[in-house]
Amino acid sequence: MTESRKRVAIPIRVETKAALPPDQRAAVLDAVQKHRRLEGALLPILHEVQGRLGWVMPAAVALIALELNLTRAEVHGVLTFYHYFRQRPAATHTIYLCRAEACQALGANGLAAHAERALGAPFHQCSADGRFGLEPVYCLGNCAMGPSLLIDRQLYSRVTAERFDAIIQELSAGTGAPRSSATAVGER
Repeated sequence: MTESRKRVAIPIRVETKAALPPDQRAAVLDAVQKHRRLEGALLPILHEVQGRLGWVMPAAVALIALELNLTRAEVHGVLTFYHYFRQRPAATHTIYLCRAEACQALGANGLAAHAERALGAPFHQCSADGRFGLEPVYCLGNCAMGPSLLIDRQLYSRVTAERFDAIIQELSAGTGAPRSSATAVGER
């Protein structure tokens, strides 16, 4: 293409087939309007949609694509590239299991395998009942006391398979998990 020819965007307006409930549609459109003029607006829009709705559902992907004049494939590509974004509702309890080298040296790989078996779900997925989600995290800043977990803003140190099972049992019973010797994140 020569420098004298200017690229012209051709608008693509395809109505979405899957409708969002009015409150969710309003949240997505509000996020788009708030960020659309930014360079690289898609990431801030996806962050805000997930922050307000808890996840980015397919109908929201279609609406974002429509509003930004992108294809659904382009929006989906960004959504799936970043593990932070959820494409299904979040679990009641998200378990962040440290996968950093210090925790690995203290048994995190074995704990990860146990957690996947116990929950019946691999990383980035939820247990069948939707109560527990398992996510990797690459350092919780608790390196000397690994392997470490973060569940519901509570940090757990030196977690064994047996302790993991006890924590899950307490959370399943609705009585809360046994408190860690580590301070809960955000508490003093």
